[in-house]
Amino acid sequence: QSFFQRFLLWADALDPLLLLKSSNEIKRTRLLIQVNEKTPSEPIQNNQTKQAFVLSLSSVHPDTDKIIPVLFRPPAFMPITLPLVIVSSVQRQAKHSFFWQFVFHTYTTAFTLVNGNGTPKAEEYSLQQKQIFLGLGAISYAACVGALPLIFMDRYMLKSSLMQFVVRKLLPAPLFGLTSAFTVAMVRSPEFDNGIEVMDRNGKVVGVSKKAGEKAVMETALSRAVLFGTTFFLPEVLMYCVQRARFIKNPRALGPVRMFVVMSVLAGMLPVSFSMFPQCGEIKRADLEPEILSSTQETEFFYNRGI
Repeated sequence: QSFFQRFLLWADALDPLLLLKSSNEIKRTRLLIQVNEKTPSEPIQNNQTKQAFVLSLSSVHPDTDKIIPVLFRPPAFMPITLPLVIVSSVQRQAKHSFFWQFVFHTYTTAFTLVNGNGTPKAEEYSLQQKQIFLGLGAISYAACVGALPLIFMDRYMLKSSLMQFVVRKLLPAPLFGLTSAFTVAMVRSPEFDNGIEVMDRNGKVVGVSKKAGEKAVMETALSRAVLFGTTFFLPEVLMYCVQRARFIKNPRALGPVRMFVVMSVLAGMLPVSFSMFPQCGEIKRADLEPEILSSTQETEFFYNRGI
């Protein structure tokens, strides 16, 4: 699929109304997809199959085939992160900033963990426990880094207009982008430590690849950095232009306008972020480990990137 096709697909799959679908309805759609994979479909069935695929994409983990908990399904991502983004962007005190960024990164890290690749295995320890510990460490570190500029500014009494501009306007975007990518890389690090399953064009698993795991994690981390870096940067630019042009004369209206701008940017960037790389990622034969190549003559391999 092209980027535009993936964008349109995710625009449908991120509809919050899909969260209202029951588990029984989701299971019926999975059955419909499996039946239509084996039998020719009429045009009306194609439309039904598309709707079923969209619901499956938004509700079912592709590796485990289990229904994702409601709060961590892709359609729930924006309704939950939007207030956290708004609150985190307007904090003026370091301790409040740390708290809200801790909450923000806790949710996004849990979302990443639930929606990551489900195939890594480990025998000598509990993989899930390791991911939880890595996630808690990454969340704490990210919240500290995010609050550090405010701590520094308060500690040394730096109240100049330039410092206020740098700390409150310029730094949040790169910091949130980098820390979001960092939490993704940390919580999903077992995927490139232990490898993920790769399949041939027919869906047959041909091996476990650390290189595919590294590629999947790095692509997801980059997409998350773009999502939140842009979500924190673009509204500041747009609000600066609005204030500079004096489109809004009542200062009290700036708050609601800012919330609307943040919501619009996040709503637009979310399908862009999820569409940057195919969820069913592709890796070339030359990029895989020799032990996998010795068992097959295929030239192209695929894996679940996660979101």
